[in-house]
Amino acid sequence: MALLINDECIACDACREECPTIAIEEGDPIYYIDPDRCIECVGIYDEPACISVCPVDCIVLDKDNVESIAELQFKYKNLKDEE
Repeated sequence: MALLINDECIACDACREECPTIAIEEGDPIYYIDPDRCIECVGIYDEPACISVCPVDCIVLDKDNVESIAELQFKYKNLKDEE
């Protein structure tokens, strides 16, 4: 399941700098997480890095975009292969 940034975002840029897959983009007025790039940091960190650094706790699970651990790992492998 990808993550989602809600309307409480203060556009502080903390999450974007921590994202290992460059899934977070600057939006207007709040940031946006690309579900095709978000792997919830599976295989990289114990928890999503963006959630741990967000000062206003505006990053939540996107219940409309559910993925298994295996799917997230596969997505990460494909992203690494693109590099």
